[in-house]
Amino acid sequence: MRLRYLFRFSLVLAVLLPSGRIAFAQEKIEIDAQTQTTPFPHFWEQMFGSGRANLTLRESYRNDLHAVKQVTDFQYVRFHAILHDENGVYNEDEHGNPVYNFSYVDQIYDGLLKNGVRPVVEISFMPKKLAFNPDALHPFWYKQNVSPPKSMERWDDLMQHFAQHLIDRYGIEEVSQWYFEVWNEPNIDFWNGIPRMESYFDLYAHTALDLKSVSSRLRVGGPATAAASWVPEFLKYASENHVPVDFVSSHGYADDTVQNLFGTNEDIPMDDRVCRAIGKVRKQIQESAMPKLPLFWTEWNVQGMNESRDTSFVGTGLANTIRECDGLVDLMSFWTFSDVFEEGGPIAKPFDGEFGLRAKGGINKPSYYDFALLHQLGTQRLANKSKDAIVTKSADGALIIAAWNIVDPDKPPTQKEMTLAFHGIRADAPVSILRVDEDHSNTLKAYAALGKPLDPTEAQVEQMNRETAIGNPEQRTLENGKLTLQLGSNALLLIKVGK
Repeated sequence: MRLRYLFRFSLVLAVLLPSGRIAFAQEKIEIDAQTQTTPFPHFWEQMFGSGRANLTLRESYRNDLHAVKQVTDFQYVRFHAILHDENGVYNEDEHGNPVYNFSYVDQIYDGLLKNGVRPVVEISFMPKKLAFNPDALHPFWYKQNVSPPKSMERWDDLMQHFAQHLIDRYGIEEVSQWYFEVWNEPNIDFWNGIPRMESYFDLYAHTALDLKSVSSRLRVGGPATAAASWVPEFLKYASENHVPVDFVSSHGYADDTVQNLFGTNEDIPMDDRVCRAIGKVRKQIQESAMPKLPLFWTEWNVQGMNESRDTSFVGTGLANTIRECDGLVDLMSFWTFSDVFEEGGPIAKPFDGEFGLRAKGGINKPSYYDFALLHQLGTQRLANKSKDAIVTKSADGALIIAAWNIVDPDKPPTQKEMTLAFHGIRADAPVSILRVDEDHSNTLKAYAALGKPLDPTEAQVEQMNRETAIGNPEQRTLENGKLTLQLGSNALLLIKVGK
């Protein structure tokens, strides 16, 4: 049977007038509620990134973990530096023999599992006493060592003891559900092996074979590169050398340069770069000797100009990325869920343009509420060509729609009027609407009203979160099958339309 597909899209745009009035746009979308759907897994919220392993021992980190888990039900968290010396994993006795201590490792993973979250075990960085160059320290505040090991045999032994300890403590049924990712961004300054690519491939091969020697059920992947790099070379190496790979991982941010991501000078808007890069890597996997491998994008975020990552822009950038990346990637890991984060040292104040969904002290940013709204999308998607909407269906047949008005941080404000015209449902069906925008769930306004304290008290944090919490939805009904919406700059709306 030929599928019914009904869509009409129209747009009218007015520019910013000399008088300073805000530009105005109009958009109309027609939606057939009876058209065939496709699966819509929530690939954007199953995994999150965070800073480094030792941070997970802090109460503030675990509070943020619990809070984000409540609104996204995420399943995995990835962080750096499980082998950092501050976790005490590797030492040597007076005779130079290896000494292993997994006490802090246990506390780190115990804390995650108690909150219903499993680790993506990023195997990094090098313990100094195992490092070929103990002075090869990265400029991050916590000064991780980025050297190759002084002895690959000792690295093998560490990996095998590490894997065996995890299985002994948590059981293979549990650990087989984790992911093991070898290193972080070895194509840039997080790895100083020489030659950089070849030495990383050797490290990967040893690590993957070490883990599999303990249990073939452990899942390992890479190359965990910055800017969508090295994937064809990595898969060619693994295939030719019979090295196990269970998933491919790479990174890419909206504000990575086009040259870094694609090696070209094309004019690609920042809002489109992440999914273009993902599409590039997906094609590289399909053209490799391992064409069915899952693709995990283990770091990404929207563009960060003008401290935009603290604003409601995140929600519209996130929604646009979900729209573009659907069907191209298996899991995306937003960097990060929390501003308990110390790459540049302890964060001095809330709302300093950091990556997380919760600001210093546990303040919910607009992005926290954006994720909460998008979590409510259905698991079946209805096709439409609008660049500003995702139409889904819930298990009970209701339509759940995300609609937005994305305005980049360097652009003037734009108001949008969007009309949704529905077919295949009651012309007067009930509608509920939730918003995150300048006036709804905007913690920046609540923070400014308190005088922007550098160190908010617990009472102030509780007040800001209470005042900005997503409230009761606006209740409306369709009028002759239509719904007209007003969207300010970077407004994100979640619309539920009953039968």
